[in-house]
Amino acid sequence: MATESSPAPSPKEGVRERTHLGLLIGDTWHSLQTRVAEHRGRVETIIPYTGYGTTQWIRVLGRVVLSNPRDLKPIAGKEMMKPLKEGLRGWRNFTSAPVRYAEVTLEFNGSSAVVHADRGGVIDVHIEADLEPGWHNVRLRSGDSVVADAPVRVVEDNVTFGVVSDIDDTVMVTALPRPFLAAWNTFVLDEHARTPTPGMSVLMERIVRKNPDAPVLYLSTGAWNVAPALTRFLSRNLYPAGPKLLTDWGPTRDRWFRSGQEHKRSSLERLAKEFPEVKWLLIGDDGQHDEAIYAEFASNHPDNVAAIAIRQLSAGEAVLAGGRSKSHPTESTPGVPWIYARDGAGMSEQLSALGIVEDVVRIDPEDEA
Repeated sequence: MATESSPAPSPKEGVRERTHLGLLIGDTWHSLQTRVAEHRGRVETIIPYTGYGTTQWIRVLGRVVLSNPRDLKPIAGKEMMKPLKEGLRGWRNFTSAPVRYAEVTLEFNGSSAVVHADRGGVIDVHIEADLEPGWHNVRLRSGDSVVADAPVRVVEDNVTFGVVSDIDDTVMVTALPRPFLAAWNTFVLDEHARTPTPGMSVLMERIVRKNPDAPVLYLSTGAWNVAPALTRFLSRNLYPAGPKLLTDWGPTRDRWFRSGQEHKRSSLERLAKEFPEVKWLLIGDDGQHDEAIYAEFASNHPDNVAAIAIRQLSAGEAVLAGGRSKSHPTESTPGVPWIYARDGAGMSEQLSALGIVEDVVRIDPEDEA
């Protein structure tokens, strides 16, 4: 049984959507983009994203687009989207027209289900399943598209600890004004040009070593289009593999762009409902919003927060981020540990004192001799 997060709208709903100017402009652009793609011989393609779940259900993520056949490349006997394996500048990911409300067939563990993408071509569905803990692949097909395998992390039933980490200015240094950050990272840079935050991958590795069954999720306001580049960046810099919870930039029924802050809030609320026994280590930065969002979540769900770790931006980074948060969130979350540090090494030392990461083994020079 599948529950779709964004099912195709009824005709009346479709009319109501188009009353907003942003949606009208978006629909006009999508129609033009689709006509051009079809004229150029683009083919329907599924880009799989990493999902997660439990032994009773899974959340499957992906996107259906019209892409250049040259971007399909045989790898190990399979055809896959080239952007998943090779570094391409971000703008290439935005030139592919999404296939709205595409019908997608999922196959896993001998079962199958038919679901629909949303108006942005995004597949985001909740499916009942009976799977063993660990990594699994869900096969996705839409129309005549090449079959794609979407990895899914199934979390053990007795797990009580997990990690949710922000991306920009937390695991990667952006050093750009926030108003230009999304456009620059999306349309200009590839993942080779992104800089990892010092010590953060080591911190993540120590957390996973201490808690090998803990799920690690990356929560960002970035668009789904950049998910392949983010996956390559995280892998290249030795961050633990895990789902990326991104969003769609498109307009909504009442505003030009979706709210990044609301996306983070709703994602955290969803995790609290999906994993009621898990306490999350929330990692972010002090550039405006993460502290307030995490504090609100900790206040509403104190039993679901193990600790909150905030990376302190440098003076220059804070200016580019639009300033630091002016709130004092620790006062509203009694009992929830807060730690602040400039890099992963500083966080690691403080999280070690909380028992969340392994203690650093220091060798006395005389003993070594």
